[in-house]
Amino acid sequence: MFGSRLIFSLKALRERLWVRPLTYAAMAVGLIFLAQAADRLPDSLPLPDISADTIEKLLTVISASMLGVATFAVASMVSAYAAAGSSATPRAFSLVIADRVSQTALSSFIGAFIYSIVGIVAIRVGFYDIAGRFSIFLITLGIFSWVVLTFVRWVDNIARLGRLGNTIEKVEAATALAFRPWTGDRALGGVAVSDMPEAGTPVCPTTFGYIQHIDTDSLQSWAEAQDVKLDVRSVPGAFVSPARALLTVDWQGPVRDLEDADRECLVRAFVVGNKRTFDEDPRFGLIVLSEIASRALSPAVNDPGTAIDIINKLTHLLLDRDSAAHCEDAKAPRCSRIRVPALCPDDLLEDAFAATEKDGVNAVEVGIRLQKSYSLLARAHEADLRKAAERRSGLALQRAEQVLTFADDLARITRATRDGAGSLVEGKSADAED
Repeated sequence: MFGSRLIFSLKALRERLWVRPLTYAAMAVGLIFLAQAADRLPDSLPLPDISADTIEKLLTVISASMLGVATFAVASMVSAYAAAGSSATPRAFSLVIADRVSQTALSSFIGAFIYSIVGIVAIRVGFYDIAGRFSIFLITLGIFSWVVLTFVRWVDNIARLGRLGNTIEKVEAATALAFRPWTGDRALGGVAVSDMPEAGTPVCPTTFGYIQHIDTDSLQSWAEAQDVKLDVRSVPGAFVSPARALLTVDWQGPVRDLEDADRECLVRAFVVGNKRTFDEDPRFGLIVLSEIASRALSPAVNDPGTAIDIINKLTHLLLDRDSAAHCEDAKAPRCSRIRVPALCPDDLLEDAFAATEKDGVNAVEVGIRLQKSYSLLARAHEADLRKAAERRSGLALQRAEQVLTFADDLARITRATRDGAGSLVEGKSADAED
């Protein structure tokens, strides 16, 4: 029942820098005791007798260097985090701090330091015999090799971490992943519906905050036990309060009173936090990409190339979602008693392009790229997405007509709009002929 919530909680630990280093430190201490188990091997085995002094010197070298390297790694990572917040958007910080390569490097350095300190103590107190010393010697060589390879890999990664291009790629990947539970007729495991029923018994939260996760599996179990259907009213990314319903209960018959225990069980299926997350909230990813494009178009930055690159990525994300929905199989949602509001194409395009339309209205190249993107989206399989793209294309053209004063600039955007509409008509004609 709590499987999806547990997975969400484990994913949230990626933003905690102490989790992985603590795990590696525990593994390092475990290796010290694991090496001692080799002393239980038969004495007849021909193992070399490595002196305790040799192992201690090797461990001393590791302990003396790893603390400095770990300190340098923390300073470099903090600098990269600051760069990501200033060059892109603070909303992307959670993705940058969750970078697996950097966390693994820092954890390896700290784990090697802990291992060497504990190992030196174990050697000096005579914790090992011949087999144990040989084992700790091999483990030390393995850890030394691992640290060197990790450092080389980390240096290559830290040179890119926090850079604008790297941050954009992370946001794009997180947004694409967040779209997966919203494919076709399925939404977070439930049934995606465009028109939600109005009736039902509302269930409201007791706190304020953003919905970060919905455990639809537990809701499905409760609905099956009660023989009812549940209509989710607030999806991940929505800001809720005690005055806004999380869901409503469709009793499928006579309305019954909702017990306090049942109400608490339903509320517990919703994870509410103080900020939006990328998991299960693709609209947040679109907004973050749009924020980066808006910052690139600000007079202080004046980088329309980055805005154009983000427009292309946003178009790619929306078209990939449309293609996935068109090509998906007819498998029924696993939570058939849970109805979830489907993603609205108008909202998706609003999140993705509205800010760029406004901030880039004076940049002709941005306006042209927007019209070309809208012409691509107007060829989508989903009818609502086509209509939304056509509507946004008209709004962008109207905005340009009101702001641009140079006739040639306006003519170029108008021509791009007309060419996009013309190619769309040709495409429809060709489809009809086929």
